[in-house]
Amino acid sequence: MTSMHAMNRLIDLALEEDIGTGDITTETLIPANAMGEAVIIAKAPLVLAGLLVAQAVFRRLDPALTFPEELSEGTSVTPGTCILKIQGRLSPLLTGERTALNFLQRLSGIATHVRRYVEAMPATAIRLVDTRKTTPGWRALEKYAVRIGGAANHRMSLSDGILIKDNHVAICGGIRAALKKARRTAPHTLKLEIEVSTPAEALEAAEACADIIMLDNMGPDTIREAVRLIDGRALVEISGGVNRDNLAELSASGVDIVSVGALTHSAVAVDISMRVKITS
Repeated sequence: MTSMHAMNRLIDLALEEDIGTGDITTETLIPANAMGEAVIIAKAPLVLAGLLVAQAVFRRLDPALTFPEELSEGTSVTPGTCILKIQGRLSPLLTGERTALNFLQRLSGIATHVRRYVEAMPATAIRLVDTRKTTPGWRALEKYAVRIGGAANHRMSLSDGILIKDNHVAICGGIRAALKKARRTAPHTLKLEIEVSTPAEALEAAEACADIIMLDNMGPDTIREAVRLIDGRALVEISGGVNRDNLAELSASGVDIVSVGALTHSAVAVDISMRVKITS
């Protein structure tokens, strides 16, 4: 997991939000020491992600719970497949059900969505990456699910690298001025990436020695022209307007990296359920 600390903070927040001052229904109906077993089942085709988070939810409520059966993260499963079996006291199983499923459904939804993008890409060395368009507070987990789905991560946070966007360029007075200032003040170990919107801007960025040039919202022909002008002097990333339908065409235009915000912001949660039975 990218950040156990981020996961644990989010679990604490989610359990606090869902339980409130107590699970009144379970406390009213279920004897505290009643033992049972839960099975979590896929109800739709999916790529499994978030199993570690679901287990951590249940362990937070009762460290004595055991997990005799589980699948591996990244496994493609069919409807009816048992994803996880949990044994122990019934009360924490019932109390943690919704929170654990929320994590599993969201993260597996992202992994499943990403896998479809990966399968739509041509068999080349092009790198498919996500963006910072994530659910606030969920970034570490959502980017983890992206990796499980088969893609890679762009920046985790603003502190991970220099990416000069259009607003930075406007404030600095142009592409050359922004790159010159960044080159002068940034640590020498950091690469400089800059966003451009036309082939002419791409040429200017290449001549100003950008390390990575992001082509923003360009069509295939425009991308090919920009790649020609850059002429191998920088890595080329495309972003904006990329979807599964045009991914193969855009990827074949000579670029190195394709970043897609939809990998996270447009993923839909998958259908997963839990069934519980008493054993003693």
